Amino acid sequence: QVQLVESGGGLVQTGGSLRLSCAASGGTYSNYAMGWFRQAPGKEREFVAFISSFGYSTGYADSVKGRFAISRDNAKNTVYLQMNTLKPEDTAVYYCAARSFGGSVVKVTTHDYRYWGQGTQVTVSS
Repeated sequence: QVQLVESGGGLVQTGGSLRLSCAASGGTYSNYAMGWFRQAPGKEREFVAFISSFGYSTGYADSVKGRFAISRDNAKNTVYLQMNTLKPEDTAVYYCAARSFGGSVVKVTTHDYRYWGQGTQVTVSS
């Protein structure tokens, strides 16, 4: 079992930046591909970013491509999501998720991930 805890969310103005962190414990985290998802009020949880076990493969939703960057530090058991040029449409609860195994193919559905954090709120004001 893997436990994931997100942090770093908050309130930011349009055009600002935030860095989210996801601290993992348990399981064999370093071997797991990871993802970031987000869920806005009244909407389904949607894919944001993916990173493979060692960080060499990444993938992004079209809506965040070029603005967000996912990374990981396996020595610290932590995955990051650097969010730049934030827009009001980025407002959502952000979740990190673990697949439970590795792989370099970008996975974009919630069904591809076994473990989930509790989420951290990101609010972008205009």
